Amino acid sequence: MKERLVLKNILIEGVAAEGKAIAHAKLPTEAEDATARVLFVEYAVPGDVVDVLILKRKKNYMEGRVEKIVSPSPHRIKPFCEHFQLCGGCKWQHLPYEMQLEAKTRQVYDQLVRIGHLEVPQVNPTIGSDKTVEYRNKLEFSASDHRWIKAEEEMENISDKERMGLGFHVGRYFDKVLDINCCHLQKEPSNAIRLFIKAYAIEHDIPFYNLRENRGILRNMFIRTTEDDQVMLILCFGRDFEGREPMLKAIADRFPQITSFYYVINEKLNDSINDQKCILYKGDEAIYEKMGKLTFKIGPKSFYQTNAPQAYKLYSVAKEYASLSGKETVYDLYTGTGTIAQFVSDKARKVIGIEYVPEAIEDAFVNASINKIDNCEFFAGDMKDILTDEFIDEHGKADVIILDPPRAGIHPDVAQVILNAEPEIIVYVSCNPASQARDLEILCQKYRITDVQPVDMFPHTHHVENVCRLVKK
Repeated sequence: MKERLVLKNILIEGVAAEGKAIAHAKLPTEAEDATARVLFVEYAVPGDVVDVLILKRKKNYMEGRVEKIVSPSPHRIKPFCEHFQLCGGCKWQHLPYEMQLEAKTRQVYDQLVRIGHLEVPQVNPTIGSDKTVEYRNKLEFSASDHRWIKAEEEMENISDKERMGLGFHVGRYFDKVLDINCCHLQKEPSNAIRLFIKAYAIEHDIPFYNLRENRGILRNMFIRTTEDDQVMLILCFGRDFEGREPMLKAIADRFPQITSFYYVINEKLNDSINDQKCILYKGDEAIYEKMGKLTFKIGPKSFYQTNAPQAYKLYSVAKEYASLSGKETVYDLYTGTGTIAQFVSDKARKVIGIEYVPEAIEDAFVNASINKIDNCEFFAGDMKDILTDEFIDEHGKADVIILDPPRAGIHPDVAQVILNAEPEIIVYVSCNPASQARDLEILCQKYRITDVQPVDMFPHTHHVENVCRLVKK
């Protein structure tokens, strides 16, 4: 066993990337004039004085966790969740929300300017979320017959039934699930439904899933909600079983407010349901979310922004940055279910939406029909294969291109097609400012950045969405 190294009385200086705090420290064995190394510390607050247990040592930096708070920061606040630190989510509960927003603004600036070396006029302050708890409209919970055992629990006193858990995966462990009593990310009846399902399965001896051996019945579940209190439940089983019908009936009877109730028999090795048949047990086939004047249909496999009110703010920024007059042809790349395309359609002549997932494009057509929008066209396929010079020649020159890619950013071939298309304005929406900075370096061969606006979609986490407006040089 390696010797434990604890550095004493470390002053936490600020908030760093990935939600960790930052300090500078030298090892006890290093000379007086040695340069202090950067030290990243989880769950610390600027202004804390702490003892830090070192977990990783590299030439230029170290990583550690708080062993003891010697002197708490005046900024430190009490976390609101009983699962704080164990769950791995909502890592910034102990930071005041204003400090979280400042850290996200600084994160965007660092990625674009300090690391990406881009010319940016300024980074606007991050737009905060009106709701900092119960803001998510979708959560997934996993079942395990060997839940995570907390440090204060005595292993030998835990019965087999007490080993059952239904909650979130513990970071760094694919097969460990932390049993959740109360999650503050989603409004009720989310907690009540999960706790009832867990209790019912235990009482009726329905085996919880074993993630390491891929066996068991109760596997995972999804709960989706809307701002006007519609509820969708998708309950997933590892195999069919005799007690399925009584269990589904018990849940439906206990929670008549469930608008749409599906179940899935998933016998494959991962929990994803995108390639599985979702069977409607009771209620409507979908729930519907409103965004301004628009309505969006959400099925069991649909993608929709998980913080709906903030999505409205995010799309409003994108629409403003597009500077539309009603005469433009707009290309919405990575359109998903066509939310941004339809959001800007009332100010455009025509909108072309392109998305990799065929099911998402099907939803986009449905949503356009629901909203009586007739100036949007949607195409499914790999972006770098569809968005070619020939495609643009056929469907019209893009006056404005809006893109909202996955975290990995855009393929270099797509960046080149965008450069070749030469729209007057590019609006780049990103959930990962690091990959956004990389892509912007390519696009800035012909464009300059005029506006940068971060938007906080996920309070109490380090994640931030960012919108950049680019105009042709």
